[in-house]
Amino acid sequence: MRGFLAVLRKEAIHMRRDKGTLRLALGIPVFQLVLFGSIDTNVTSVPTVVFDQCRCPESRALVDELQATKTFAVVHDVSSRAEMRERIVAGDAQVGLEIPPDYGRKRAEGSQATFLALIDGSDNTIASQSLAAIDGWALTQSLRELQARTGAGDLPVSPRPQILFNPDTRSANLLIPGLIAILLTFSGTLLTAYAIVRERERGTLEQLMVTPVSSLGMILGKLAPYLVLAFVQLILVLFCMRVFFHVPIHGSVVLLAGLSLIYLTSLLSLGLMISARSATQIEATQAAQGILLPSIMLSGYIFPLSSLPGPLRILSQALPATHFVAISRGIIIRGADLHDLLREVASLAIISLVLLTSSVVIFRRKRL
Repeated sequence: MRGFLAVLRKEAIHMRRDKGTLRLALGIPVFQLVLFGSIDTNVTSVPTVVFDQCRCPESRALVDELQATKTFAVVHDVSSRAEMRERIVAGDAQVGLEIPPDYGRKRAEGSQATFLALIDGSDNTIASQSLAAIDGWALTQSLRELQARTGAGDLPVSPRPQILFNPDTRSANLLIPGLIAILLTFSGTLLTAYAIVRERERGTLEQLMVTPVSSLGMILGKLAPYLVLAFVQLILVLFCMRVFFHVPIHGSVVLLAGLSLIYLTSLLSLGLMISARSATQIEATQAAQGILLPSIMLSGYIFPLSSLPGPLRILSQALPATHFVAISRGIIIRGADLHDLLREVASLAIISLVLLTSSVVIFRRKRL
């Protein structure tokens, strides 16, 4: 730890003088939180075109009931199936409904009435939720009419589903806790990726190398100011999450803050590793980008880990973001405690220790 306080003071003074970096470091996470946290992943108002060949009360009821689910919004009435397909191909609509001429008669007779639904599969999320909405409406309508015809009482099997922790299925409650890990990955890794490269580009690295400072003291001295800055970012993000997006925190904020220090240590150590191995800031940025994209795609933030192929699932366990996404969602959404998150905490602590040790070793080799 020799020379730790001197390096800490030097880095803190430099950070305080670099007003532009400070503004970006504190402003960008809040801006990104507002930008991405406002996205609603629940599919609503899907543009829909209707080719109604029946034009009867039953066909109008079908269209009205599907619109009442709030999944569909009719934007055009068309006069042929070819026009309906053209609208979908052109992007004017993503769902097309074709109601045959005998739909009303079959509904009145009580026989099976069919209609065609064309769904744009170029967007898998919209396609799957649109299909689920149509199937759900058809199943509910069929069961209701069968009960009315047969005079039957309750259905033989009736599930009573209950959604825990997020009963309103608000997108913000799901997205923002995981988004915290991603935002900190961006800022934490990039901030420290320039720490040693900046010294090299300014010609002060050689002076730093010959000073009586141990490699561990040097790494920790450079890491500590950015750790404080990243922790301030975390507090700002949590404040905006709670005040502006009204996301409840069901677990311990103190526990979340304590575990975030382990996560931030791993990110900053990774940034210092990149900085020590890079010759220029452009090279450091490119190396950091190589870590950021996998942290988004393979951390479980966008895709469930269970849906990843085996090799990618193994790779995801080496990413700090994977474990902190699970930790933040566990504490904020489910109210988990330390015992519930022990496996993720242990994995994150091991990754942090490995990255910090690697940073010290790489920097020591550079000095030799």
